[in-house]
Amino acid sequence: MPPHLLLATAAILPFLGSVVAICLPGHARNAAAIVAGVVMVTCLACIGLLYPAVAGPAPVIWAVDWLPTLGVRFVLRLDGLSWLFAVLVLGIGALVVLYARYYMAEADPVPRLFSYFLAFVGAMLGIVLSGNLIQLFVFWELTSIVSFLLIGYWSDNASARDGARMALTITAAGGLCLFVGLVLIGQIVGSYDLSAVLASGDAIRNNPLYLPALVLVLAGALTKSAQFPFHIWLPRAMAAPTPISAYLHSATMVKAGIFLMIRFWPVLADTEAWYWIVGTAGMITMLVGAWSAIFQHDLKGLLAYSTISHLGLITLLLGLDSPLAVVAAIFHTVNHATFKASLFMAVGIIDHETGTRDMRRLSGLWQAMPYTATLAMVAAAAMAGVPLLNGFLSKEMFLAEAVDNADGHLLNLALPVLATLASAFTMLYSVRFIRQAFFGPAPHDLPHAPHEPVRWMRIPIELLVLVCVAIGLVPNLTIGPLLAGAVRAVLGERTPDYDLAIWHGFNAPLALSMVALLGGIALYVAFGRRINTNPRGGPWLMDRIDGGWLFERTMTGLVNGARRLEAGLGAERLQAQLRILFLTVLLAAVVTGAARGLDLFAPGKTTEFDPAFALMWLVGAACAIGAAERAKYHRLSAAIFVGGAGLVSSLTFLWLSAPDLAVTQILVEIVTTVLLLLGLRWLPKRNAAIPTPAWERTRSRRRRLIDLGIAAFAGIGLAGLAYAVMTRPAVDGIARWFIEEAYPQAGGRNVVNVLLVDFRAFDTLGEICVLGIVGLTVFALLRRFRPASDSLGPPKQQVNHDAYDDAREGRELGDTTADALLVPRVVMTWLFPFIVLLALHLFLRGHDLPGGGFAAGIALTIAFMLQYMAQGAQWVEERLRIQPISWIGIGLLVSVSVGAGSWLFGRPFLTAYFAYWKPPLLGKVPVASALLFDLGIMVLVVGASALMLVALAHQSLRRTRPVEAAAERAVEKEPA
Repeated sequence: MPPHLLLATAAILPFLGSVVAICLPGHARNAAAIVAGVVMVTCLACIGLLYPAVAGPAPVIWAVDWLPTLGVRFVLRLDGLSWLFAVLVLGIGALVVLYARYYMAEADPVPRLFSYFLAFVGAMLGIVLSGNLIQLFVFWELTSIVSFLLIGYWSDNASARDGARMALTITAAGGLCLFVGLVLIGQIVGSYDLSAVLASGDAIRNNPLYLPALVLVLAGALTKSAQFPFHIWLPRAMAAPTPISAYLHSATMVKAGIFLMIRFWPVLADTEAWYWIVGTAGMITMLVGAWSAIFQHDLKGLLAYSTISHLGLITLLLGLDSPLAVVAAIFHTVNHATFKASLFMAVGIIDHETGTRDMRRLSGLWQAMPYTATLAMVAAAAMAGVPLLNGFLSKEMFLAEAVDNADGHLLNLALPVLATLASAFTMLYSVRFIRQAFFGPAPHDLPHAPHEPVRWMRIPIELLVLVCVAIGLVPNLTIGPLLAGAVRAVLGERTPDYDLAIWHGFNAPLALSMVALLGGIALYVAFGRRINTNPRGGPWLMDRIDGGWLFERTMTGLVNGARRLEAGLGAERLQAQLRILFLTVLLAAVVTGAARGLDLFAPGKTTEFDPAFALMWLVGAACAIGAAERAKYHRLSAAIFVGGAGLVSSLTFLWLSAPDLAVTQILVEIVTTVLLLLGLRWLPKRNAAIPTPAWERTRSRRRRLIDLGIAAFAGIGLAGLAYAVMTRPAVDGIARWFIEEAYPQAGGRNVVNVLLVDFRAFDTLGEICVLGIVGLTVFALLRRFRPASDSLGPPKQQVNHDAYDDAREGRELGDTTADALLVPRVVMTWLFPFIVLLALHLFLRGHDLPGGGFAAGIALTIAFMLQYMAQGAQWVEERLRIQPISWIGIGLLVSVSVGAGSWLFGRPFLTAYFAYWKPPLLGKVPVASALLFDLGIMVLVVGASALMLVALAHQSLRRTRPVEAAAERAVEKEPA
């Protein structure tokens, strides 16, 4: 298989697996695990097969144009660094899948867990494989969103919800900063392509925008990698299931920030700003994390703070501006992923088999589970940097860099002492973990009797511990080639000479390492008992850095500030807010027009006065004035007047030779009028018996005069703009180009439709997404809203049950619509197939003649409306089986799939294709792929419109049937 296809398979397959997993039944634990395992192993095999290609001088790149005019492409880029991180993501991920299969209870919704898990894997691979800055940001934020779902998996747990909220708030905020920083870098370089950016280090560092770009990019990296003071989210994320904690906090989530700093090291490092920001953050984080880990009683809490400490160590190395420090940082990243994942899994086994993670209750587990205890002790020794294990090698490289850089800056002078102190703290909490959990008297009074887990649950830990030992004993044969490829991808010609040998003789780094090991043991002997008996889990400072106090204070301040802004700027009436919005838009239009010297009434081509056209618009103006006037007294007549104004607008489009717009406008008017009439039934009744105070009448009159002035100003402005556009020659704009190129480039003669589904299809895709969101929002609001009984009819105990029985026979809306409008029910029923044929006709002809997917969708919605009015909601939903939420999802999926299909042919997203088909008797007929995109539009429009119709119709029917009736059965059969 070609390398680019292997790369694309590895990037796309996790998302496909996520969709498959979420569709499995909730109890299908084995099936979900098999799906996740097959996806992980397949992706790992694809990445593994690409190693020979990555070993060469050039990276493997697969690129597809996305927005070529803006320089945005979808690029997958695999070099030595991204290959190493991809192997960590997939290799440890595959082991976590096997572990999670036996860790999760059978009652848990395991398919949902694996669906989120695979989506997160795809997002992480997207980060490490991205070859475009904008694409990298998209996947970056996707990891924050999916990690929110993973951390809050047990949503009935308050700590899980709080931890997920904190992680999302901090990392997503950092991601927004990252986006601005990446945009600045792209502007400096003139390209968002990662290869171009990595080749422009001098240009970036010498640009005046370097410092803001650096600060913003580091804000994203430091928040994601849990650096001080943003480290507070990671301990709270321990509320996630242990397999998720093992994955997020060893090889993926927190390593995304590390990967970003390593990736941009060649272009952002070697400056004072980089040194002080990255180095200081890393040093503080390393010490705070190690100090905090000492006092944790929960095993996962200890591992969480130790993770923070090791992430600070890696960040500190990257801040030293030394190529050898970069080598040590990449090496320790791999080592930390292996021993920390195995430790999390071992702690999960302890929790799973004993029912607790509290070290004050655990002791002597060696006697009950010797195999697990041995594995955990080896992994903890690797974390502490004990010789002959992988952690010792990278820690010695760290101490060597601390000694070699101990000159010049104050941070460098303190580096050897602080590095040794942090290493001693690491040894202290590692010894405490081993001593408290596995030695001492036999455990008693535990929720479960401890015993070894099933064999398959230990295999992931065994493999990871084996890696720790193998790297520690023979580093050049195991990690050496992989590390060399990653280092070359980052440093290029600056790659230094380094040696991964176990023994470098008696030197200063070895002496500091021995001091740290012995010092950590001595500290535990001296203070271990006091630490274990401290009920607070540490000194008073822990209350300020444990992950909750600072965040809660910040969020409380933001909420209070938002409330003060709302009190000062908000208004109970929507009209006041709309007034401000309209005035702002009008002011912006006037300022922009004045700045550009726009002359709306410049002499141009005009047409002769037509009395019939003027009369039609006089009728439209009268309808508009009547709607505004009658709204005070009779809402139904006001709605009719609004419909009359809309009808005049439709006739105007037809008069001015725009039949496509006329068809769409008249169909939209029909649907919106019906929905408006259904919505009017929600409003409270006017009580004319209650007199209105004089001051209220005066204020209302003043408000209406202000609104009249705004409306008149806006109307005159729009009229002038329309006059200016229609009286100027079309050759001055882009209209002529669309007219001339619609058929040659898109195979369609209906320029409006071609514009929507081809030339500006990306805009249309965004618009239908908004329409779907609006439909879902309306449904969500109405299904929760319970209007007062005085506005919707008699209360529950006064319901006319005879009327309700009639409704159950299918006559709910018939009594209030068809009969009231004197339209025979049978006529409305038999109109359904004819309107469906009309919708099909509009859809098929839309590319060349007036019509299209949007118009067809609205027409089909009208067909459903007539059936609701003729037969009632129950009959329609049981016979026609409308499932509008599914229609929305299917429509969006079809449109996106059609757009993405162009990638298969090496064309940009949403590139349309047309060819000529020669069927018998019909001759040469153009056939365009945009027809399928239009099909998605039609399906989504029907779903969104029908969803609003169902929600409004059912809520209105509460006037004639009790609240507990199945008012929402059509849409509540599916999850919202």
